[in-house]
Amino acid sequence: MCGIFAYIGKKDNAAELTLTGLKILEYRGYDSWGIAVKKDKKLEVDKRIGKIGDAKVSLPKSNLAIGHTRWATHGGVTVENAHPHLDCKKEIAVVHNGIVENFGKLKEELIKKGHKFISETDTEVIPHLIEENLKGGLPAGRQGFSSSVRKVFNKLQGLNAIVVAYAPSAEIIAVKNGSPLVVGIGDGELFLASDITSFIQKTRKVIFLKDNELVILGKDVQLVSSRDGKQLPVIPETVDWKFELATKGKFSHFMIKEIYEQPNVIRNIAKNYEGDINALAKVVDKARGTFFIGAGTAFNAALAGTYLFSKLAKMHVNTAVASEFNYILDFLNKDSLVIALSQSGETIDVLEPLNKAKEKGSKIVAVVNTLGSSIYRMADYKILLNAGPEKAVASTKAYIAKLSVILMLVYSLMGKTEEAKNLLLSAALEIDRNLEKKNLDKIKKLANFLSKAPNIYVIGRGVSYPSALEAALKIKEVSYIPTEGLAGGELKHGTIALISKGTPVVVFAPNDETYQSIVSNAIEIKSRGGVIIGVSPKNLPVFDYFLEIEDIGDATYIAQIVVAQLLAYYMAVDLKLDPDKPRNLAKSVTVK
Repeated sequence: MCGIFAYIGKKDNAAELTLTGLKILEYRGYDSWGIAVKKDKKLEVDKRIGKIGDAKVSLPKSNLAIGHTRWATHGGVTVENAHPHLDCKKEIAVVHNGIVENFGKLKEELIKKGHKFISETDTEVIPHLIEENLKGGLPAGRQGFSSSVRKVFNKLQGLNAIVVAYAPSAEIIAVKNGSPLVVGIGDGELFLASDITSFIQKTRKVIFLKDNELVILGKDVQLVSSRDGKQLPVIPETVDWKFELATKGKFSHFMIKEIYEQPNVIRNIAKNYEGDINALAKVVDKARGTFFIGAGTAFNAALAGTYLFSKLAKMHVNTAVASEFNYILDFLNKDSLVIALSQSGETIDVLEPLNKAKEKGSKIVAVVNTLGSSIYRMADYKILLNAGPEKAVASTKAYIAKLSVILMLVYSLMGKTEEAKNLLLSAALEIDRNLEKKNLDKIKKLANFLSKAPNIYVIGRGVSYPSALEAALKIKEVSYIPTEGLAGGELKHGTIALISKGTPVVVFAPNDETYQSIVSNAIEIKSRGGVIIGVSPKNLPVFDYFLEIEDIGDATYIAQIVVAQLLAYYMAVDLKLDPDKPRNLAKSVTVK
């Protein structure tokens, strides 16, 4: 969840470079931050609570630094609990993502041996464990200090990623079995971070750390197994993301920029994905039991897939919330296929059941937006969304990309790939139309009305039911207004009791088999005083507000969600909230 950035190289402004890297990682969410630099044989730390903003660090010149942005887990939001954490001698600094599940026992043992703790965190046990391991002197051999880090890492229970700076040998050691870490190889300098975007302006030559790999950054890069210390080959990859994609450009926020990028994301999939999609269709066709899993927005995309597979391809696929799939996967076998959807490719709620599915011999498909991510690497079949870096916490273009891939996959199973391409191109044009000024002005006016509501409801039927769920999720994520998405038929089973005069209800009413039923639901709500916001190709008398989405057949479900994204964004702006960094949320959920 939190952000990690480290630098070692020929420049002596490592603290400033690390601060810049942490600012780029702000989208991941945090409530405190800190940086440690090497000065002679010791480490100096500057830690703060709150946002980085225009902060400047008070640290000496150095060519080695590690930094961290923290969401409080173990211990409250205090300077003492912020990372990095030091050992007693101030020679070792550690930043950490994850949870050390056995830290209580480890801490008790260290206190008995005379170690002094200043924080409530689980992280602080790590530098003291390494310090304790070094009491007999620095281990011999080429790996030296890193062998102590490796031994300590293997004592930690849980999924963790740690970065360790050691002043005496001027090294940075990193090792993981959970949260993402990527190394950037520049000209006489090395970077290490949670996300490529933090150093993409400096280098595109990268190494994605795999689980149970340890990297040593010093004068060069070494890679070893964290399990047995065996040397591993260093094979960098080159990524082709442009730095401009990771900046706001002319836009006020990343969220609105990423909404505007969606038509081109769809066009890219329509024009370039036929081969990969057709190959995946053959895999799906042979499977005996196909399961979609995802978390949050990704689950809503997966659920949409269930409807399309049934309606169009006449195939049954199962969909589950990823965190719950652990409890219903006993029936998986070697003939099962699990399709995992994720923006980051690091979502712990998705990774955990995938590992269990692997143990049962099931095949894994990754539909992700991040090259080299954990889900991407573990999959037997891979679809990279290529939506570019998504910096806003509330996912937009990655969601649209997943919907586009799913539509194309279903049509491929029907033998109608060309028809799918045309549908996707129509969806891109319809989104372009809704981004025109006259339509945006209408959406902004409605957003102003909705931002004053105490609660909001969104309904849909069929494939528009997942749209209702996603629209509600977007609105509550960035506006903090309680919003419930539900199937139209569920209204009379409880929720209609909450409808009173002035209650806003967004109604997805596309021109499909659900049209008459969902309009009847709207009439029911209107008769109880509800305010109806219709998202439809037809403006009906029951609608108090009307947002037009033209009928583009089976691709309508892709275009219609964009008006909800725009409503959510402009509601947040109207409420003077930051739509890019909603409170308490993180872009990549890597702890349970």
